[in-house]
Amino acid sequence: MSDISTGDVVATAAASGAGWRRAGIAGAAIGVLAAGAAAGVAVERLTVGRGMRKRARLALDATGPYGTLRGTPGRAAADDGTELYYEVDEVDPPENPGPPSAGAGSRRRRLFGRKEPAPVTVVFSHGYCLGQDSWHFQRAALRGIVRTVHWDQRSHGRSERGRAQARAGGGVPVGIDQLGRDLKAVIDAAAPEGPLVLVGHSMGGMTIMALAEQYPELIRDRVAAVAFVGTSSGRLNEVSFGLPVMGVNAVRRVLPGVLRALGSQAELVERGRRATADLFAGLVKRYSFGSRDVDPAVARFAERLIESTPIDVVAEFYPAFAEHDKSATLPLFRDLPVLILAGDKDLVTPSSHSEAIADLLPDAELVIVPDAGHLVMLEHPETVTDRLADLLVRAGAVPESSNVGGHGTAEQPGGH
Repeated sequence: MSDISTGDVVATAAASGAGWRRAGIAGAAIGVLAAGAAAGVAVERLTVGRGMRKRARLALDATGPYGTLRGTPGRAAADDGTELYYEVDEVDPPENPGPPSAGAGSRRRRLFGRKEPAPVTVVFSHGYCLGQDSWHFQRAALRGIVRTVHWDQRSHGRSERGRAQARAGGGVPVGIDQLGRDLKAVIDAAAPEGPLVLVGHSMGGMTIMALAEQYPELIRDRVAAVAFVGTSSGRLNEVSFGLPVMGVNAVRRVLPGVLRALGSQAELVERGRRATADLFAGLVKRYSFGSRDVDPAVARFAERLIESTPIDVVAEFYPAFAEHDKSATLPLFRDLPVLILAGDKDLVTPSSHSEAIADLLPDAELVIVPDAGHLVMLEHPETVTDRLADLLVRAGAVPESSNVGGHGTAEQPGGH
């Protein structure tokens, strides 16, 4: 085992003239902050050559089916003009009369019984430095069963870089309240009428809270249910990320300045992050998953999602989490069916944060998934999909008879 201390990584990144490889190590650590982690983790020494590891990554990229689902594209304009990309998966049209046969119609009956689902749109919001494809398994399981909207947060995925950040050349922070307004713009464009089920992971859950704070009438009039997955209503500046107290305190003291420095040298850092791919992969696995036997293709998929977010975008979003506090907003969800789900080994938004949300929403269903980390919807997809299907039933969005079965599992990605 070789230890890389947080203080060493951060100090190296901040030092002038440190060189691109050192900046790359810091970039790898900050890249895992994109999954919501802090740098500072023991990485196992790999026993195969670098060339072989690179070929293995390329093979996983070529054969992994994850993130391949696409829907009808659309774009919404945020209040500052930023274009937000979304995709819609519509409910399959009624099939022709006749005996049950294989296909989408029979899948609908397997999942939710013989009645047609109620008209509802399920809107999925992703987390920090991920993208809409992070919901791959849930999208595959629900495809053709209910209408779903998957969108990329500003500066993520296929959405446009935030206009203010683009004009300033980076360095302008993005607040959670802005993300709430962005979600409203997506809803207005992709689901202007009808009931809604809002599903958010990590930063996506915070986005839903910000939406509720600014548009309480939308929650009252149209939202039928809410799911908070691996998220927090505040006090994120107290999270230890599994580090000793001294390491956490060091990170908190210097990280804002380091992020600004890294963001101003984005090209240098990205070169270094690519060069330290093995370290980056180890950090992603540590902070994304709680179990040891994660499918290598799923782990590589998570790595690709995170590494696709430029370091300057990471820097622009990070300050918002220390300021995030929406606990006072949560009572707006009290009269709704609510699912609160987290992994018991989440080092990013620990399960205690989900328990704190549940304390304010005592009628909500609280699910703590054993042996699961921050990316619980990728690590234990069938559990997450099953609880989401049950939430749709409780919201009256689908018939009471539901059987998710094997859909939404890592072994059966389905729905391509």
